[in-house]
Amino acid sequence: MSGKFDFVSATDKPALLAFSNPEWLEAAKTALTELGYKVHTAATHGDFLIRFSQIRYQVVILEEVFAATTMSENLTLQALQKMAMAQRRHATVILLGDSFQTFTPMQAFQQSVHAVINSSELFLLKQLIEKAVADNNLFLHTYNEAQHRVMTTRGE
Repeated sequence: MSGKFDFVSATDKPALLAFSNPEWLEAAKTALTELGYKVHTAATHGDFLIRFSQIRYQVVILEEVFAATTMSENLTLQALQKMAMAQRRHATVILLGDSFQTFTPMQAFQQSVHAVINSSELFLLKQLIEKAVADNNLFLHTYNEAQHRVMTTRGE
């Protein structure tokens, strides 16, 4: 983990990246920065878990073979898949790799993420991130509204 301590304010839009491929990492960093996100990177699986537990990231983009040689060895993806929904609902999780067809809902569902993106579409990454976040926000809007009403009714 980086030795630098990074503050995240209430107005920041934090994003977490977990990539082994440096070109893909740079493309994702650039796209998120242009979209106004405060970008953090995880170098290892352990680094990812620590960072993810400390900050409510709005966007998480994970390489399908992050710190692994095959997707089945990707411990970070496995950890996200096993996490309780309450632990990860705040983040739009995007999985990027060669074995996906961009925005195929069944592939995203099979991997327990919000969206999958094929690496050949990196040149469109900024727009694809925007779409994935907007789709996720729209999907969760009613749920979040209902949850807010319940909390308000209880006086929490």
